[in-house]
Amino acid sequence: MKISKLKTLAIIASAMVCAHSAQAGSWSLGASALVSPDPYRGYQDRVYPVPIINYDGDDFYFHTLLAGYNLWKDQQNQLSLIAYYSPLHYKPGDSDDDRMKQLDKRRSTMMAGVAFTHNAEWGTIRTAFSGDTLNNSNGLVGDIAYLYKFQVDSWSFAPGIGVNWNSSNQNQYYYGINGDESRRSTFNTYKPSDSWSPYVELTTNYNINANWNAFFTGRYLRLDSEVKDSPMVDKSYTGMLWTGVTYTF
Repeated sequence: MKISKLKTLAIIASAMVCAHSAQAGSWSLGASALVSPDPYRGYQDRVYPVPIINYDGDDFYFHTLLAGYNLWKDQQNQLSLIAYYSPLHYKPGDSDDDRMKQLDKRRSTMMAGVAFTHNAEWGTIRTAFSGDTLNNSNGLVGDIAYLYKFQVDSWSFAPGIGVNWNSSNQNQYYYGINGDESRRSTFNTYKPSDSWSPYVELTTNYNINANWNAFFTGRYLRLDSEVKDSPMVDKSYTGMLWTGVTYTF
């Protein structure tokens, strides 16, 4: 499978797929399409077809490329160990900018950590904290969000707000420019610190019948100045648009 296809699957996994949970011990299969703006200079936005494979058990769950093991789960709380493929990478040959072609490759990685969700009448708190396990960035990432889900007949809506945190190591690896790269590309050297990037999101589901479900998820993330000020970046935002259908059995 090409890296670009793995990337789109992992973007979905990193969003926690919270709106598409199934009953314990059930599977969901589906097809979808996804668009995710890439912040790197000279990169082109693309639409990717994405297969969906979800499993939810009492202790273990699998959401496309995110796997989790429940340490604690009741009607309101879920605490899990998680592991997932992180899609972020940079390939010099994929950029249309000649200066960007002179930079080093940044590799995607496998992340692992913990996730906690609390559900109440007033909404849902969703959190996750993970770190690079392959020593590519040696970085840490965190996420916290508030969502409120409501139902209108066969439709459900879950708007939310949140913030994403990247450690300085994470930003340095993916957005920093060292001295050798600066000499080759003519970009100024750049060493970012940690960053906080706020976002808004909306997930909509339509229950076609007991087994079939259609969905739409959108997220808009405003990049922190530590990221968007990098010479490698030519956008002030990123995010995703994702839509498709699933069958649960």
